[in-house]
Amino acid sequence: MLGWAVTFLLIALVAGALGFGGVAAVSVEIAQILFVVFLVLFLIAAVAHAIRGRKPTA
Repeated sequence: MLGWAVTFLLIALVAGALGFGGVAAVSVEIAQILFVVFLVLFLIAAVAHAIRGRKPTA
């Protein structure tokens, strides 16, 4: 998920540098949405791991 966000961010940077404002704006919006979804899923996973309290196996 984070990889997709970075990919769309790079697309937006290249499109912005080449003068394609519309493509850059859409790519930035998609990257922001994917990054927020990644953060939410990460936080849910971290909380679930903390609640379960499993000890790491050696």
